[in-house]
Amino acid sequence: MPKLILGFVGKLASGKDVCQRYITEKHNADTTKFSTCLRDILGRIYQPISRENMQNLSLDLRNRFGSDILAQVIAEDVKNSDKDIVVVDGVRRLDDIVSLKDLPGFHLISIDASPETRYERMKKRNENAGDADKTFEQFVEDSEREAEQQIPETMAAATHHLSNEGTLQDLYDQIDKLIAKIQY
Repeated sequence: MPKLILGFVGKLASGKDVCQRYITEKHNADTTKFSTCLRDILGRIYQPISRENMQNLSLDLRNRFGSDILAQVIAEDVKNSDKDIVVVDGVRRLDDIVSLKDLPGFHLISIDASPETRYERMKKRNENAGDADKTFEQFVEDSEREAEQQIPETMAAATHHLSNEGTLQDLYDQIDKLIAKIQY
């Protein structure tokens, strides 16, 4: 049976990381994130790991090495994993799945929640420098930056869809049903 590869796409703070953590813990999955490579580089060059810096670095890398450079990194990470399930977190563009979509067992899954719900989650988790202090207007601006612009189109290409407006248990139930459906 081929490895199950679950690529998650969703708008800023929609719940991609929650899905990844749940699947990793419950299903003993491996995970790889598009942002890991960017965070590694920024950390290595002693620059703040901010949303703006990651977006700028991503753009620079794609301009220099091709629009699917990060997808190539992820595809190699997936191939090198010894787990039966691998979660790919942070798919943003159709180019991000170029190197993944032909891998046996790959499924693109969209996850969505309202802008208000996503804003409150972003502030609460404070993942990147300055997130907790952002206004709703700044959050909307972040959601419209270059790195986020292709997300709706990529979400539309997903073969599976999750709604993250309810409780965590509601989301977990959706994930378990989806995995049971596509695994067999």
